[in-house]
Amino acid sequence: MNFYSSIEKTLKHDANRELLATTEGNIYTRGDIDTQVARFASYMVSIGIKPGDRVSAQVHKSVMNLCLYLACLRAGFVFHPLNPAYQSGEIEYFLGNAEPSLVVCDPEKLGMMRQLAGAAEIEHLETMDAAGNGSLTDKAVVSSEEFETVPRDGEDVAALLYSSGTTGQPKGIMLSHDNLRVNAECLVEAWGFTSTDRLFHCLPIFHVHGLFVALGCVFLAGGTMRWAAGFNPKEALEFLPESTCMMGVPTYYTRLLADADFSPKHCSNIRLFISGSAPLLAQTHIDFENRTGHIILERYGMTETGMNCSNPLNGVRKPGAVGPALPGVTARVVDDHGQPCANEDIGNLQVKGGNVFKGYWRMPEKTAEDFTADGFFNTGDQATEDSDGYFSIVGRSKDMVITGGLNVYPKEVEDMIGQMEDVAESAVIGVPHPDFGEAIVAVVVPSNPASAPGADDVVAFTKDRLANFKVPKHVYVTDALPRNTMGKVQKKALREKFSSLFN
Repeated sequence: MNFYSSIEKTLKHDANRELLATTEGNIYTRGDIDTQVARFASYMVSIGIKPGDRVSAQVHKSVMNLCLYLACLRAGFVFHPLNPAYQSGEIEYFLGNAEPSLVVCDPEKLGMMRQLAGAAEIEHLETMDAAGNGSLTDKAVVSSEEFETVPRDGEDVAALLYSSGTTGQPKGIMLSHDNLRVNAECLVEAWGFTSTDRLFHCLPIFHVHGLFVALGCVFLAGGTMRWAAGFNPKEALEFLPESTCMMGVPTYYTRLLADADFSPKHCSNIRLFISGSAPLLAQTHIDFENRTGHIILERYGMTETGMNCSNPLNGVRKPGAVGPALPGVTARVVDDHGQPCANEDIGNLQVKGGNVFKGYWRMPEKTAEDFTADGFFNTGDQATEDSDGYFSIVGRSKDMVITGGLNVYPKEVEDMIGQMEDVAESAVIGVPHPDFGEAIVAVVVPSNPASAPGADDVVAFTKDRLANFKVPKHVYVTDALPRNTMGKVQKKALREKFSSLFN
């Protein structure tokens, strides 16, 4: 079943009803969106894009970007969103691995993308700017407004998102139409979404949280949205009073709390604040309740699985916990031998359900490695389960850093720093940060102390080559890295050493 078929029902049910309004005041009805989706789908089919083909999009958040995603679903293409912050070297890998038939990019990156697309032998390249204007929108204007949703099997791939690994090689995560539908239906029920809900949508849409979680709830429930290009505390204060729900990463909530004007009056119409994509500090949870009277609902998910666990809509929401497993999801904590852990014991979190992805794109060995014999996915996260069935995420076995809700894998940053002259090695870690949740710190060992690079040199080098959120917030130059008797770098010791750096 094509996931768009479920979305289409709510769009066509009341076509003249508003679906979203931008923060600039532009209003789009359900019919407006459905028509634009048809135009994009019709145009892409006309240039030869076929069901199963990948469509890569490195564009800023806009209503037209939303329509491009929906058009890919509707026509049976595989939507491949890319963070606009990615640089040339990162994009080169993604295009070579995903082998898209069409790439859509910001006009400012057209020169770079034309070169990369040419090298990857990608035939079609279109543009779309932050306002949704560009060659794709222009060409689709004359395309048909009638488009019959392409039938797809529930197991067919609907989206391809990439998540780097500890080796530094990004993995393509294949999410099926059923994965998206099952998880969206579950969340609508679990979080009580209805057609009367209005979501303040301030998340990016190159990421599971904003693209699938937030949009899935609104579309399947038939609700509405206030559409923001990003999160701005002053905009939030303006539009929260008209909203019933907000989804955000912990950074959004710490920034609201940092605004002296933020008060209960801004939340008078809100029924639910949801936090995810990174751990919410217990203190933030407590401070937010004290300031507003609202208890943030924290949940836990992954790119590979969508949402797995959630604190309850009606019931106790425990600070520091991500709640029980959602309906249809089975979660368990096991030791390194696969045996169940006792309550409160730290172990490896594994999940199973219709929300769990099909596997890694063109990596069958890695897919097999990350699933157990009885079908559970090894999340790579370490967790505990209490006597009430609430899970708490206590660490990541693979040292991933989550900064501002975005995943950073240390090996990728370390490899980049290693390309600098006079650098022998480096260790990249995440340490607590009051705004971003975690901040990236690079500990660098020079090959020649006499010509050691300075902290500013490391930041400038990585900033030119990596997305900004991957650039170290602090660089420390030292003579040697701490190691155990086997020669392995002791990152735990480094995290302890720098744990108070930003406090």
